[in-house]
Amino acid sequence: MIKKFSFLIGMLLFGFHHGQNLKKEQLQKQNAELKKQIAQINTDLAKTRTESKLSVAYLDNVNKKLALREKVYTNTQKEKRFIEDDIYLRQLEINRQNKELKVLRDNYAKVLVNAYKNKGVQNKVTFILSAKNLGEAIRRVQYLKQYSDYQDKKAAEITNAAEKIKQTIARRQNSVKEKANLLVSQQKDLTTINAERAQKEQLVAEFKKNESKLTAELRQKQTQSKALEGQIRSIIAEEIRIAKAEEEARKKAEAEKIRLAKIAAEREKARIEAEAKARAEALEKERLAAEVEARKARELAEKRAEEERKRNEEAARSEATARDEARKIAAKKASDEAAAKAKEASDKLTAARAAEAALAKKKEDDKKAAESKAMTSYGVTTVAGSNFADSKGRLGYPADRVGQITHRFGRHPHPVFKNIDEENNGIKISVPSGTRAKSVFPGTVSSVLANSDGTKTVMLRHGNYFTIYSNLSAVSVSKGQQVSAGTPVGVVGQDFDGTYTLDFQVWNGSTPVDPLGWVSY
Repeated sequence: MIKKFSFLIGMLLFGFHHGQNLKKEQLQKQNAELKKQIAQINTDLAKTRTESKLSVAYLDNVNKKLALREKVYTNTQKEKRFIEDDIYLRQLEINRQNKELKVLRDNYAKVLVNAYKNKGVQNKVTFILSAKNLGEAIRRVQYLKQYSDYQDKKAAEITNAAEKIKQTIARRQNSVKEKANLLVSQQKDLTTINAERAQKEQLVAEFKKNESKLTAELRQKQTQSKALEGQIRSIIAEEIRIAKAEEEARKKAEAEKIRLAKIAAEREKARIEAEAKARAEALEKERLAAEVEARKARELAEKRAEEERKRNEEAARSEATARDEARKIAAKKASDEAAAKAKEASDKLTAARAAEAALAKKKEDDKKAAESKAMTSYGVTTVAGSNFADSKGRLGYPADRVGQITHRFGRHPHPVFKNIDEENNGIKISVPSGTRAKSVFPGTVSSVLANSDGTKTVMLRHGNYFTIYSNLSAVSVSKGQQVSAGTPVGVVGQDFDGTYTLDFQVWNGSTPVDPLGWVSY
């Protein structure tokens, strides 16, 4: 009973240890990934530190790094609890194993006492020799051997149990060491978190210290953005007006082409109809004649067949003579000839009907071909629309290097200066120095604008849609140029806070839309 209970406890402890180890490994993997992200952010911060610390991108990275540090610390806390649980469970296992060992030792002691009472080897010899016969002596020898094996087995169980206790104690000591190392690492993480919190507070203090200067620059930037938005709206409105006028003119010209083409097509169709009518009348005469011929041939075949039948009946009723046999053969030949003529006349009728059907189909095909030819001759075309809208969510990235989104679409409070709201018609992406903006879809360069702060803006048209790339230090395209997806349009310039920022927008006609719903990252 004790063995069964111990086995059950052992299985439960094993299952619990296994589950805890899996969770601990997951936490360790997650922390390793988080530390990779932290290292990447540190690299980004080192690159942008020389440009400007007082930027939203820099502050975002500091906040993101601090959040990751705190996540690592939280995971370490969970891992520490798992280790403490493991230590506790190992101790329970040691206690259980010690109890099992005590039971084994007690049982073995009883075996030894019994062996002592039986006076050792001398009593064993006496026990064997006192047997009544040889068979009983052999059985007593076997019994003594089994008893000795039993003693050895119990001694081995005690040795194994003692070894298991040593192993469990060693595992517990390893967990204790692991906990101690984790506490040291945790203390380092906590020190780093406190240092980075102080860094963040210092950075926010620097923002506050330079609030007047930064807010003035920010408001100036907002004024410039509003002016740029006005230009964009004017250009888009003019593009839409021109496009609408061109479309109306195109439709008008197209309608005139269609009218003239239809007149020409109707004339051609009338000619085709007249020719087909004359040919149809001739084919009808041929068909009618074929029908008459087929009817006569069929009647003649029926008549000859009847005559042949009668001849055969007469020949069967009377003894056939040479003359009767000749008549019978002649009737058979006449019947076969009539049947052949009937088939020939029927095939001729079928061909005549097929010719009429083919003529009717050819007439309709010729009419359609005449109409298509007339439309082509007069330049009637079908305008294909832009498939920009069909590519929603699958547009290319607007830069040749991936960056960090610092400002999202719509109206939002400034992340530091809460009394200032920012309204964005697109998204702003902080990128490394030297990054080039690139077209997200094939289109035409609608405009290249020079902004008051010395930067430039490129507008691309894609049917009824526009994409806009602002804050460029230099451009590599010109107005009216056709571009494909991925074509570089310019180099991203520095913003007022020192960071290299691309302002990317998507407009549906005269309405700006959120680019994040269109671009695939």
